[in-house]
Amino acid sequence: MKIIKTTLPVNSALNISGKKYSYTDSFKGIVRNPKNNFTATDLGKAFFRSGPKWVGALFTLRNKIVSLFGLKTSSINKDRKKVLENFKCEPGDQLGLFKIFEKSENEIILGEDDKHLNFRVSLFKKQHSNEVNKKEITISTTVEFNNWFGKLYFLPVRPFHKIIVPTMLKGIIKELEKGIK
Repeated sequence: MKIIKTTLPVNSALNISGKKYSYTDSFKGIVRNPKNNFTATDLGKAFFRSGPKWVGALFTLRNKIVSLFGLKTSSINKDRKKVLENFKCEPGDQLGLFKIFEKSENEIILGEDDKHLNFRVSLFKKQHSNEVNKKEITISTTVEFNNWFGKLYFLPVRPFHKIIVPTMLKGIIKELEKGIK
C-alpha cells in the first residue's frame, strides 16, 4: 500500500477557509472500493478504529506529560468498541482528544483547541481520477501556535507526527477495505 506526501486538497474546508497555518502536512492513499459505498462517517470511524497500539502508548505518555502543564488530555474509554458503534461523527461530538468540527459528504474535520496550540485533522475522500472502483483518501493536519509554548511543544511531536500520520492512513485504508468487501 503506497502512501505519498501531498498537499492540502483544494476543496478541503481547511483550504477553503484561506487561513495561514503554522504547520501543515498531508498524506494520501487509495482505497479499493468496488461497491462505492463508504461515507464520511465510515471514514471518521475508521480513523478512530485504526490506530496502532504503539500510537496509543505514545498518546498515554503524552497525556501524562502534558497534564503537568495543564493542557487537555483524553480519557481512556474501556468500552471503545461500543462507543464507536454509536458514534455519529457529527459536529460537536467528541471522542478522546478529538472533537468533530465539520462534516460534509466527503470530509470530516476534527481536532482540538488548547491554550498552547489549535490543531485540525481533515479526513477527505474523493473519486480516484483513473478508476471508478477506487477512492483517494487524504489525511491533512494543520496546527496554529497560540504562543511560544505551542512551538516548544510541537518540536518533539513533529518527527513522530510524520511517522504516525502515514501509519494511521494505512490503518484507515485497511479498515475501510475490510468493511466494504
